[in-house]
Amino acid sequence: MSVLGKWRIFELRGYEDDYADMVEPAYILFENGCGEFAFGCVTGAFAGGAGRQGERAAVAFDWNGNDEGDTICGSGSAEVQADGSLRGEIRVHRGDEIPFIARRWRTSSTPC
Repeated sequence: MSVLGKWRIFELRGYEDDYADMVEPAYILFENGCGEFAFGCVTGAFAGGAGRQGERAAVAFDWNGNDEGDTICGSGSAEVQADGSLRGEIRVHRGDEIPFIARRWRTSSTPC
């Protein structure tokens, strides 16, 4: 299973339940060699490559973004689990380490 695609972040360990979706639904998106994420008041964009750790799909990345308008940066990593969830961590340079759990973003196929 690949990490590519959009994932809905549903758990940020150590944060209040309503923090993740404070501004918009929390997500992390992996495309070919790049991506983005948003949760709480934090947004980021990154470049990074997908790889493998053992039998599971994994990715590591460096990112730039903002938190309530302040420029921040850091690194992150994520790995697809046997149950299909994505577990990872977004690290702020000289700051927080934010573990997350996400599921594939489900989109509606119903036409408007």
